[in-house]
Amino acid sequence: MPIPATLPELPDLASPAPAPAAAPAAPIAAAAVVASPAPGVAATSSAATGAAGARPAGPISASAALAKASAAVARRSRPGAPAPATDAAAPAGSNTAPPAPRTPAAPAPAPIVARQVAPAPAPALTGAPALVIPTVPPPSAPTNTRGRINPLLTFDTLVPGRANQMARTAALHVVGSPGGMYNPLFLYGGVGLGKTHLIHAVGNAMLKERADARVLYLHAEQFISDVVRNYQRKTFDELKAKYHSLDLLLIDDVQFFAGKDRTQEEFFNAFEALVSKRAHIVMTSDTYPKGLVDIDERLTSRFDSGLTVAIEPPELEMRVAILMKKAEAEGCAMPEEVAFFIAKNVRANVRELEGALRKVVAYSRFSHKDINIALTREALKDLLSIQNRQISVENIQKTVADFYKIKIADMYSKKRPASIARPRQIAMYLAKEMTQKSLPEIGDLFGGRDHTTVLYAVRKIAEERHKNTELNQQLHVLEQTLKG
Repeated sequence: MPIPATLPELPDLASPAPAPAAAPAAPIAAAAVVASPAPGVAATSSAATGAAGARPAGPISASAALAKASAAVARRSRPGAPAPATDAAAPAGSNTAPPAPRTPAAPAPAPIVARQVAPAPAPALTGAPALVIPTVPPPSAPTNTRGRINPLLTFDTLVPGRANQMARTAALHVVGSPGGMYNPLFLYGGVGLGKTHLIHAVGNAMLKERADARVLYLHAEQFISDVVRNYQRKTFDELKAKYHSLDLLLIDDVQFFAGKDRTQEEFFNAFEALVSKRAHIVMTSDTYPKGLVDIDERLTSRFDSGLTVAIEPPELEMRVAILMKKAEAEGCAMPEEVAFFIAKNVRANVRELEGALRKVVAYSRFSHKDINIALTREALKDLLSIQNRQISVENIQKTVADFYKIKIADMYSKKRPASIARPRQIAMYLAKEMTQKSLPEIGDLFGGRDHTTVLYAVRKIAEERHKNTELNQQLHVLEQTLKG
């Protein structure tokens, strides 16, 4: 019969013609659509299949079953197609094959229908290879995060100077003898002075010495978040397991604990647990321990029980060294006179120095010009104009008078007690450092004083600033206040 142009529906593929000797075994159910006999039709036994010499049955898809059925229909419909092989041999010299013996024929193949079955394990078949699908566990989270330590902030990239000499030495001692003296190490100072850089350097050095050390850096606000989360979930055992098992805890800006009683209690517990097991704690703050407000006295007393070190604002030479090192890291040539110009006009902290440097470098690259004083002045004109506009001698006098709780009129008077003369000298020093006024102009604004009086005050305060940590801290606060 002719082959239809398109395949008919699956139930029409059945034919009453004699079946081949080996009937296919029942297919293995798969997780997708498979071909299987219609319901109510008996399947050929595996023994009959083995006797007919058929291959071991294996999984068969619906598309493969359709292809085999179409091929069988085509063979039967072609004239002169060879009959299926039988166990009887044809007589010699005969041109026709003998008829097949009247043996119990295998049942006609049932109509092939498509059905969807649920995934099920394949039945054990003799001689068929077992299909094993390995179970692959999901990838686990990395266990070594290096304690959130920034690998770029090391002792090698920290510019040493008089402002951070003592703090740097104490930090190196912690690395050499963790859990010993100077526990805890409490570093304090204004913003942008390198406190965070220094404690990251301690963490990197510790991990370099001991790769298996349990080191954790975090900001105080992250600790507060951990306490709140575990308080809501009632899982304080997890909090203790996380913090009480450390070898080195580095925590930034502990002044943020102010007014948070539950956080202070948990940090106190962690502090006691770590110190008792000779683990080291390094903390930073914007002020010394006794200056912290709204923090439990038992905590501040423990903060002060180790070593407390102030990080001072960088002096002019240190600011120049920082600029030269940062410029080298940026891959640009920084003339020394340009570094001095920037350092002279940006005194607040290291972050502002870095910001000014990046602005100058970007301006040079975009304009395709070499870095010099003129280009630097043009790149920083906004910063310089803001400083000159906001900071005046009158503003300095008012800020210093408010800070030391004296009257503004005392800045112009002839009174000479120490409680007035000292703030007046400080105001003269700041006026010389932070404005473009000359010495005679400053003297006139301080009650008509001679320029030699102003020069004496400037030199005296400058010398004492390098020796007196408390005075240096006060001057830094005043400078920060005046710069806004």
